[in-house]
Amino acid sequence: MIRPIMKDIFFLNQRSEPATEADKQVAVDLLDTLKAHEEGCVGMAANMIGVKKCIIAVNMGFMNMAMFNPKIVKRSGKYETEEGCLSLTGVRKCTRYQEIEVEYQDMNFKKQRQKYTGWTAQIIQHEIDHCQGIVI
Repeated sequence: MIRPIMKDIFFLNQRSEPATEADKQVAVDLLDTLKAHEEGCVGMAANMIGVKKCIIAVNMGFMNMAMFNPKIVKRSGKYETEEGCLSLTGVRKCTRYQEIEVEYQDMNFKKQRQKYTGWTAQIIQHEIDHCQGIVI
């Protein structure tokens, strides 16, 4: 189900709670909402659709993928950039890393560990920030 985009900065600044298997429908809704906004959006976190759970959806170039409880465990290649957000207007400066390694649970709640680089890594970092209540 496509959900409305949350724009309340107070809500977005709150840290998300860990996701459980009971939150799978939230991930489906997040993927549906990302697909509906694909012309101007490449990633979303659950708080962007009004749910304070640590779930993100990321455009991987060839498909959209959901991650439950993602954590960056390694990072390298620090750089400065500017990013926009569907929940906010304009762009803001931020620090990102060219290469990251992420631990997360997939849609079957199987633990995964993957390396990401470049644009995909940047999207994941932005969405994990959302889960931590950091709005960029």
